[in-house]
Amino acid sequence: MVTTLYLIRHGETEGADVKRYKGSIDVPLSDNGIIQIQKTADFVFRYLKLSEAAKKKSYLNDIHNPHVNSSEEPALSSVYCSDLGRAIKSAEIVAEPYGLSPVANPAFRERNFGVWEGMSFPEIKEKYPSEFEAWASDPVTFSPVGGESTADMNDRVMPALDMILEKHQGESIALVAHGGVNRIILCNIMGVPLENVFRVEQDFAAVNVIEFWDKYPVVKLVNGVFH
Repeated sequence: MVTTLYLIRHGETEGADVKRYKGSIDVPLSDNGIIQIQKTADFVFRYLKLSEAAKKKSYLNDIHNPHVNSSEEPALSSVYCSDLGRAIKSAEIVAEPYGLSPVANPAFRERNFGVWEGMSFPEIKEKYPSEFEAWASDPVTFSPVGGESTADMNDRVMPALDMILEKHQGESIALVAHGGVNRIILCNIMGVPLENVFRVEQDFAAVNVIEFWDKYPVVKLVNGVFH
């Protein structure tokens, strides 16, 4: 069986012209963000129709013999998302063509940046210079006061993802989350140490496509932007 995961970042949020750590703050999508995610949803809809034929031709068939299911109308079977508003609204747009309602899960929330939430890089550097330097030196285990580390986030995100993938074997599903969440998932799938998590870019409304061939992951697209 081949399980396909469409891993999507929410669209642009209000106030995105100033880069701030919004983390677990519940900020809405901007009008532009809605347009962005609509275009991403259109891409997913088109890609689904093409992907079944591509899977049948893949060399991975010879390795895994997955018995790719053929469907006249390929569709997402489920859409999951963070329980923050910007992710829920984005997921609703992605799910609409298939008549689905997104399933929100707090495990897929963006990282909680504690006292840094709502602050810009320059503000953090000015107010918390030693802490910022500690974070830059150790992005995996360091956490701001009241916040999470990357390791903490990894420990809540990956078990939740594993449960979803186990439940939907052989299906196509979407997960609409956040830049930090998506980076952690991609690092785990590609075997990239979490120390390098910020080497993976995730733009607003970006889509990543991962196929799991008998649980063997193959990344088909990273940070695809179609707006």
